[in-house]
Amino acid sequence: MSGHSKWHNIQAKKGKADAARGKIFTKLGRELLIAVKEGGPDPAGNSKLKNVIAKCKAANMPNDTINNAIKKASTSNENYEEITYEGYGPNGVAVIVEAATDNKNRTAADVRHAFDKSGGNLGTTGCVSYMFNKKGVIIIEKAETSMDEEELMMLALDAGAEDFQTSEEIYEITTDPSDFTSVREKLEESGLKFLEAEVQMVPTTTVTLDEKGVEKMERLIERLEDLDDVANIYHNWEE
Repeated sequence: MSGHSKWHNIQAKKGKADAARGKIFTKLGRELLIAVKEGGPDPAGNSKLKNVIAKCKAANMPNDTINNAIKKASTSNENYEEITYEGYGPNGVAVIVEAATDNKNRTAADVRHAFDKSGGNLGTTGCVSYMFNKKGVIIIEKAETSMDEEELMMLALDAGAEDFQTSEEIYEITTDPSDFTSVREKLEESGLKFLEAEVQMVPTTTVTLDEKGVEKMERLIERLEDLDDVANIYHNWEE
């Protein structure tokens, strides 16, 4: 798999997602609002909105909830700014945090506090991003598709995917960011459901941690995930 093996335990991931579903939906609602503000409420003419909707569906957000969020965003006076923070976790793990905020000072202070409390430190723009490549990533759970590996691989590559990897429980399809939407749509047309579908920052190298480092890194991720303004967290820890 490209990057760190973050899908090594699908059931644990699902259980955590279920427990935090309300918070996840709130954050996705903010991403929908930003996309609508930037390009309008019609996904046919707004590729960013189209991709956020796909991300919402992968998180099992109901269609009614998605549609209501889009309608609300069309008339909302709320405005959020997207900001990226970079820093280091324990043992020099590279961390990128994407946030959407209506108060930059509050968010910067909260993110810095999360790093400081977890044995890491917030860095300057560009300090770790060179260790990542932006890629479209589509994760499909093997148990959720009747296609065999070769059939799915040929479908993905013919659709324009760059890479296809398989592990015990999932298939991971990687695309160039500019091809992500078209590849995702072609896979959707074949009836495939995604565990994850979004453009991500994928690490080019990974770092392993000892037991104490793992505990610190898990605390850092938890503290960042608990922040309402944080949308995405990327790192090069080999879980």
